[in-house]
Amino acid sequence: MDENQLKSHVRINDILLGPLERPALAWLAKKMPSWVTPDMLTGLGLFASLLIFFSYWMTSINKGFLWLASFGLLLNWFGDSLDGNLARTRHIERPRYGMFIDHVIDTISEILVFMGLGLSPYIDFRVAMVGLVSYLSVSIMVYLVMMTRGVFRISMAKIGPTEIRVMGIMANTLMFFFGVPKVWTPFGATSLFNVFAILVSIMLMVFFLIETIHTGKILENEDEYSRQMKLLNEQKKQARIEARNLKKGTHKQSQKRPYYWKSKPEEVLH
Repeated sequence: MDENQLKSHVRINDILLGPLERPALAWLAKKMPSWVTPDMLTGLGLFASLLIFFSYWMTSINKGFLWLASFGLLLNWFGDSLDGNLARTRHIERPRYGMFIDHVIDTISEILVFMGLGLSPYIDFRVAMVGLVSYLSVSIMVYLVMMTRGVFRISMAKIGPTEIRVMGIMANTLMFFFGVPKVWTPFGATSLFNVFAILVSIMLMVFFLIETIHTGKILENEDEYSRQMKLLNEQKKQARIEARNLKKGTHKQSQKRPYYWKSKPEEVLH
């Protein structure tokens, strides 16, 4: 995908908190000091992810670190959501570099957050890894759809990264006040948060499969249509060439002298 394609792709961010988030980001971008750069905000988002990882890990020692994890989620939103807005406000966009760095940082952040959750006493590490695989699968699907169809879908059922961060802060609050509620399943007793994480993972994988089938059919039809149009254009081109050659051949035949013009006059008379 070249720079023009990056600029022309359709960006879908129909999130629930969009009416509040978009004006807030626009205001913050205008008020940012001149020494603050988009790269600094991207770095801040990565630092926040490290802070979340450390905070969740430390909840094994003191559950008060849940508040630090919530602050990390807020800080991550600030850096990750504002860097692109600041670049667009100042007209200093770098489409390919920005997209590459942004998605690399997002991937690292997702790994750090899920690993931190798995190291906490609230979610089993194996369940956290299943959640990570599901989340990364959907992320990869989003990038593939963007590359093949030019549609960058950030939200799903009006849920995007911002809403996920808000739900994370709410979950941290519940974990702080209620600890680790146990529920009984056919596989034995487990944390309520494990059940919730598994359900979310299943939903993500179902979305991944549905989007795979849906996008695959669209791309198959589009490619078949392109193939048929290419074949039709080649046939038309070949028909034009044959018609032109036929016209040239007819013209040459009409210009050709009779064979007896080459004979001597007396031979023709006799």
